[in-house]
Amino acid sequence: MTDFHYGTYVQYCLSGDPNKPCSILQFKGITFMLDCGLTAQTVLNFLPMPLVPSTRLDSLPGWMPRDCSDSQLERELKECCGRVFVDSTPEFQPPQSRIIDFSSVDVILISNYLCMLALPFVTEETGFKGMVYATEPTMQIGRMFLEELVENIEQTPRASFASRWKEFLHLLPQPLSNCHRPRTWKHIYNLTAVKKSLSHIRMVGYNQKLDVYGALTVMAVSSGYCLGSSNWVIDSGYEKIAYVSGSSTLTTHPRPMDQPALKNADVLILTGLTQTPTANPDSMLGELCMTVANTLRLGGNVLLPCYPSGVVYDLFECLSSHLDNSGMSTIPMFFISPVADNSLAYSNIFAEWLSTAKQNKVYLPEEPFPHAFLSRTGRLKHFKHIYSDGFSTDYRQVGHQTMKRSLWMCVKLRNIKFASNQISALTLLQNTQFFTLCSLLQPPKLKCSVSNLMIHLVLEPDFVHVEALAPFQPLQMKVVHCPIDTSLNFTQANKLIRDLKPGTLVLPESYLHPPIIDPARSDLVIDTDRPTIPYKRDEVHSLPLKRKLTPAGISTSLTEKLSPIEVRAGLSLATVTGELKVADNKYSIQALPSITGKKRLRSADDLLRIKPENYTWGSLNVDDFIQKISLEGITDAKPKEDVLIQVEDSSTHIICEGDQKLRLRLRDILLQCLNKF
Repeated sequence: MTDFHYGTYVQYCLSGDPNKPCSILQFKGITFMLDCGLTAQTVLNFLPMPLVPSTRLDSLPGWMPRDCSDSQLERELKECCGRVFVDSTPEFQPPQSRIIDFSSVDVILISNYLCMLALPFVTEETGFKGMVYATEPTMQIGRMFLEELVENIEQTPRASFASRWKEFLHLLPQPLSNCHRPRTWKHIYNLTAVKKSLSHIRMVGYNQKLDVYGALTVMAVSSGYCLGSSNWVIDSGYEKIAYVSGSSTLTTHPRPMDQPALKNADVLILTGLTQTPTANPDSMLGELCMTVANTLRLGGNVLLPCYPSGVVYDLFECLSSHLDNSGMSTIPMFFISPVADNSLAYSNIFAEWLSTAKQNKVYLPEEPFPHAFLSRTGRLKHFKHIYSDGFSTDYRQVGHQTMKRSLWMCVKLRNIKFASNQISALTLLQNTQFFTLCSLLQPPKLKCSVSNLMIHLVLEPDFVHVEALAPFQPLQMKVVHCPIDTSLNFTQANKLIRDLKPGTLVLPESYLHPPIIDPARSDLVIDTDRPTIPYKRDEVHSLPLKRKLTPAGISTSLTEKLSPIEVRAGLSLATVTGELKVADNKYSIQALPSITGKKRLRSADDLLRIKPENYTWGSLNVDDFIQKISLEGITDAKPKEDVLIQVEDSSTHIICEGDQKLRLRLRDILLQCLNKF
């Protein structure tokens, strides 16, 4: 074992959204990126992108700040129901690149498929040459999310891009005036960039230890949040860091959270807690099922915007069961997404990543999810787009059959529509033109009316639903907010911290304050007696981990020369003189090369390799050292301009540029001032 000081762990925060995290961890010359989430909140500032021309959007008046005359700015800003929007292709805010050069990142650890949507921004055209680690479901489902996001943006291209408005933030109304660094926003990447970024990924399994350049090991463990979701353990052999992001202790379809592997970490980095702390996911699911059933019973239609993977699998199961029990087993469900086919297929082949109950069904053998059966029986129909071949025919056919069977239905259609979209409710409405959905879905002679009871259930918690629907006001449908977020809530997170017993807790500063929507709820915070380091976007923190020891192997030839002396029963000591070598962050002590008396010493380094007659120990007495230097005729601690003697608490450096004789002379004086044995 050798004793060296290697500095501290350093953390950089590159994201302002705790649920779309991205941070940097540096140690021993290795740079980790923990997730690369993409914040899509910026999309809320842009007008929708309809598939077909919209007279309503085209006729919106332009907006200009007072006492400002700029024709380009007027063309870029439009006003709708008292709010100002940018009329351009949506832009996204990638992780902050000013703090860290992405080309210096060695390893990226991905927690789940929702936390990798900025990957092309990080790996492409940045000089990135590192490795990305993720589980197979995370990579495959993440691929679907990336491709869907690109397709949904590219299918409605704009002729021009707005940028002038970014120069007038101080004159714009809220929320545009509060935009964070809009000049750093970027348009979405293309499919080529997606493909290249995915080529960097190395798929890993749970509890598989991976060596990182010989210095550290990383290991993915189940987080219980979604298929293949992971927490990460970074271990140096002496220090342990646990990274917990997007975790859940609820019993759903993924494999349960692995807590033992995270215990007793020196540092616990915690992020990705629930975005809806006042909403219980079980209660929301029950309310959703009842609302859907009541709406269908009255002859209405139901629209459910959601991601193409994750909670949607549980919704298929719960809703179909609830409708069966409500006597509406003939009601069809439509799943619309560019990746709908792949999503349903992958969910049934990732058996090893599922909960025990789901795995047991595979071994029977049965399908782990009911949506496969629902698809075969025609009750669940999935299409890439609303304009896909067969969608219109299937939808209208199902509608007419329902009218024949349900006398009380009159001429109203009944169905449930799962519309998947990567940027949740906002882009969902943009890409499917749901403000004219009635005329699209109903028979041609029917008019859109509030009596059709079209109900829009907002499920995903990533957006404030009021803001997401703002450009569609007045909306001719009923909107019900049923956010379902299975991430850890604050009660569960506080219990987890107590159970894991970390040395230091690192977490977003927002977790230490009640949510803005309910500032009186002091229970909706992280409350712990553990040392805590809160962080915000663009902040850099040194973590309280100082490495002083690292293992070093001893060569066989050197061990043969050791002469251990027993100092007490069961304990022997031996002095070691050798040459320390470092390769790939691994240390080894090799035997000194033999130098015979006849061999000419070619350099002072050869002299330094000669085995000393004595071994020194203890601290240097600086006064004694200066006195001895003076006796040798050296009267200044810096004898020449190119010679420097630097004395520190645990080491002394003698730096001589080209004067090796003086170096050896100073070394000999130094050795005289140290204790020996």
